[in-house]
Amino acid sequence: MEMASQQLDIFKIILQSGFIVKGVLLLLLLASILSWGVVIYKFIQFKKIREENGWFMEKYQSGASLKDIANFSQEESDSILANLYIEGYSSIAKLKGKLSDFNNPSKVLSEHLQSYGLASVERGIKKGMSEVSLELETFLSFLASIGSVSPFIGLFGTVWGIIHSFTGLSSGAATLAAVAPGIAEALVATAIGLFAAIPAVWFYNKFSNNIEQFQSEMDSFSYDFMNLIERSLMVEKDSEG
Repeated sequence: MEMASQQLDIFKIILQSGFIVKGVLLLLLLASILSWGVVIYKFIQFKKIREENGWFMEKYQSGASLKDIANFSQEESDSILANLYIEGYSSIAKLKGKLSDFNNPSKVLSEHLQSYGLASVERGIKKGMSEVSLELETFLSFLASIGSVSPFIGLFGTVWGIIHSFTGLSSGAATLAAVAPGIAEALVATAIGLFAAIPAVWFYNKFSNNIEQFQSEMDSFSYDFMNLIERSLMVEKDSEG
């Protein structure tokens, strides 16, 4: 009962705090709520990406044709690997379209790629990787900002609360009742600032590590995909030649 009474007294002191401190606490609380919203969003986003990457890789490794894999990739819109595949496959489709006037476009395409390499396909994949990276990094800068700015906002509230305490001392009443409101404001502002900053920094680092893993997967997939294109075109050339 005594503990509940003390907590109630502190709560009353916070409610009776100055306009500036209340504004600081409200700003920090809003920042914390928004940062947790970003955390939940990124968890859902990354979870869906991992699931659809897994489904795509099953199809990709099943030995299906390039066209069948491309059709399947259209359904896996959240798979970053499927998006890379579509970019690379689109580059091949565009080249085939330009060579459609030839009698044997697949053979001509194979010879063209043997002569000039897979630079166009590689550019398409790199474009896809850049777009995916931007999507993966969405809202991460917000978490970084919350993690870096919140402690300073809390520190501002702390300083203001201490000033309030000195104001109570300057009145000549050097009692706990005179300085308690300012001290409470200062401590609460510090605590809320850390409460907003620590999770934001921790999850920013976690999601940054996740993005590095995704980028490593994309790099490995891009090399494997270009090897698959070379093998597929060689098979087409041999079968039609």
